[in-house]
Amino acid sequence: MTVDIKIIRAGQMYRYYLRQTVVGDGRRPARTPLRVAQEQAGVPAGRWMGRGLAVLGLTSGEEVTEAQLRNLFGERGRHPYAERIEADRLAAGDSAKKAFKAGALGRRVMVTGVDFVFRPQPTIYLLWALGDEETRRVIEAAHERAIERVLEWIEDEVAVIRYGKDGIYRVRPPGGLVAARFRHYEARSGMPLLHDHLLLSVKGQRLDGKWGSIHTLALHENTVAASALYNELVAAEVCEALGLATEPRIVTPGRRPVMEIAGVPHELIRWTSRRSDQIAACLEELEHEYVTAVDDDGELKFLPVVSERARAKLNAMAARKTRPPKQTARPLAQLRAWWKASAILTSGVAADVITSLLEYARAAAAAIRARVAAVVDIALAAVDVTATVFVMNDGGRFHRRHLLAEARRHLALVLRGRRRDPGLDDQIVAAAISTHCLDISEPKTTIGLLADYRLYTARWDLADFPARPRPPIPAPDPDRQPPADPGTPAALRPPGQDAGEWEIPRIPLQYDRAVLAGAVLREKLRTTTAVRGRAYDVVAHQQAAMPEQLLAPEPADPKHDDQEQKPGRQEAIDMTALRALRESRTDVEALDLTADRLRRLQEAFTKAADHSRATMHRYTGQDDADAVRPVRPDDEQAHRPQEPGPHRGREAGH
Repeated sequence: MTVDIKIIRAGQMYRYYLRQTVVGDGRRPARTPLRVAQEQAGVPAGRWMGRGLAVLGLTSGEEVTEAQLRNLFGERGRHPYAERIEADRLAAGDSAKKAFKAGALGRRVMVTGVDFVFRPQPTIYLLWALGDEETRRVIEAAHERAIERVLEWIEDEVAVIRYGKDGIYRVRPPGGLVAARFRHYEARSGMPLLHDHLLLSVKGQRLDGKWGSIHTLALHENTVAASALYNELVAAEVCEALGLATEPRIVTPGRRPVMEIAGVPHELIRWTSRRSDQIAACLEELEHEYVTAVDDDGELKFLPVVSERARAKLNAMAARKTRPPKQTARPLAQLRAWWKASAILTSGVAADVITSLLEYARAAAAAIRARVAAVVDIALAAVDVTATVFVMNDGGRFHRRHLLAEARRHLALVLRGRRRDPGLDDQIVAAAISTHCLDISEPKTTIGLLADYRLYTARWDLADFPARPRPPIPAPDPDRQPPADPGTPAALRPPGQDAGEWEIPRIPLQYDRAVLAGAVLREKLRTTTAVRGRAYDVVAHQQAAMPEQLLAPEPADPKHDDQEQKPGRQEAIDMTALRALRESRTDVEALDLTADRLRRLQEAFTKAADHSRATMHRYTGQDDADAVRPVRPDDEQAHRPQEPGPHRGREAGH
């Protein structure tokens, strides 16, 4: 994710944010005024954002002062001009208690806000760091507009004020929210990292004029959807303004691809990932300790494989252990000169590529846009989104926010940096819920009646999808080596190797399985429903635009590669259409559809389709409510993004 969230507490404000975050993560000298410290650090002053500023007497873009921060975030949620209000009330003859209460925004709280950290994709801030001044300004403007749009979405769709007994009443803050944004330029390692801290106050005003607190749990739950929206917005803005395009890149095998700017060498990303290398080295040591840890009886304390959840916790521990001290902040012009020199000397990328990075990216974008059309089909997107969320959530249960985040990722993958019409992500989610999802909420609970917390599952059975390998049973003997493949018996430790010297196996990730599930479901709908139309014709194009490793099945046994296909099996997919993909418009990294790969794809989809047909015959007698619903004709209308006009503001794209 490119958006992180942390809680701001009243006591923490003085210890961290007022001393470091507001001055570019540097160390603010004692008794130094805020604006002076920011000028010394070479970072801009903080700016106010949000629709709730008017109620507090603030304006958007106004400079953030230290007194305002102290009142709103450090004094347990007081008015930014609390001193002025209190002085006016005292002058009017009110008591000190009434004057102090007049400067408060409702009840005093300990959790005064949340810190959202927005940072673009690595290839975007590499162009920002190594490009010219015009490129830098364009990227910073796109970065700011994306943050504004995400904040508007949080105000309209996410933020709620709870009140009443046990918080049974919930209301959107009609006046909006208040936030202070602070710009940073570098990471702890000194490498380029454009990012902004958005300090969002939890104080909001209800319809009756009373002040309440925003439910922070709702903000945490929607952070993934906010990150997907920010990624999509900033990439589209940058690509449209600079003539670029995005492409999916695999960072970690088994995980979903990351959308990056095409044409930016991967070696430059590695050049900026010093912290990542340190964390990876520490993580490897922690994983060895994890799988070799024993209790007092000599039994293994954990599984001999590292699950995804355990690895996430170990990764957080490694990040804390390797966290370096913050360096002295420096002006941006000096940083940009140093970054370009360092990239030329140490990144391994040719100097002419670094100095002409934007031209290389534009050349790659021209090739992609000439071969990949921007076609978004709501019906197909609903299938892909539902299948991915269904498979990647434990138990196959999910909420609307999970579908929304996946719909935004799907749009970013298909559009390749092009703009889209507003609300297209909500249309995909609505189509997914109405066509492929089953509401399994508990109506007896109060929270179960809320639209944001309705619980869904797919109208399919998990048996329709490829099986997920189960973790093995822990080996009782600590001297036995963990299995190389989960599910196989543990092997003895190789002679001469100590504990922790073998490669630690990990439970396979679910994204590859989710991608295959989407393909299986599309074929299932195509063969079991009466609907036939143009909606299923664009699936070939969308699949061709995806990386090869996300679609190809496991390699077949090389001993049987020369065997002919068994006669009598019905083809599950149109092989003629697949062969035509080789001459169609595809990505620069398109599928290499050789004859051998076509045969493997055919076998995989035929097996999946046969199983789907058997499942359908088994449940033929069920009610219509449990059957697979056909795709509605109005969902099959393709969407083509609007052409960019002379105005490049938020109204032009979102």
